[in-house]
Amino acid sequence: MKIAVLEQDRSQAELICQVLTSAGHHCQPFDSARECLAQLRKENTDMLVLDWNVPDMDGAEVLRRAKEKLAANAPVIFLVGNNAEDDIIAGVTAGADDYLVKPLRRGELVARVSALLRRAYPSQNSAEQLQFGPFTFETRPGRLLKDGSIIDVTQKEFSLALLFFRNIGRPLSRAYIHESVWVRDTDVPSRTMDTHVSRVRNKLSLRPENGFRLVPVYSYGYRLEKLGA
Repeated sequence: MKIAVLEQDRSQAELICQVLTSAGHHCQPFDSARECLAQLRKENTDMLVLDWNVPDMDGAEVLRRAKEKLAANAPVIFLVGNNAEDDIIAGVTAGADDYLVKPLRRGELVARVSALLRRAYPSQNSAEQLQFGPFTFETRPGRLLKDGSIIDVTQKEFSLALLFFRNIGRPLSRAYIHESVWVRDTDVPSRTMDTHVSRVRNKLSLRPENGFRLVPVYSYGYRLEKLGA
């Protein structure tokens, strides 16, 4: 899952991201509320970890603005210092899903984040089969079927196709696709992504006559559209 971390101490934000990345998530650190909110406006984000006391904006205001940009089910967990009962009450009242008290303990951080993500995205965390029209994604073996027949795809093509179907109608930036599919491969040529997208389009027959269209978004990325929806 993709997680944004807003923490006034940049080194602490990066440490949180290291912990969450080790747990299998994609994480982006911020030390400015305005920078974080601007990124939430541009990128799809599955969860926000929020320091309640960032210097450039009140915690409740950050939470309010973030919720306007996040999906309705995207959880928010906020961080407070010791003896911050008033902040805890304010955060929960403002609509946050959970909180953690600093100094953070790595095990508790991972456990709380994982629990919130399982609750918010049950189909993405527990289901072995995901159905999108004629397409069935069997996530554990990484097998893709159309109308019951297996489609021969590589693991990268499977991950890319599933990413598009999980985000039908939403434009995905090249950076987000790269982080989601290639993860630790930092130097992926642009043509590599384009080639994989083309293969997914052809192998799954994502053409208008079949009810789907996988299109480039100029100077941004790609979007899978379901026609007639």
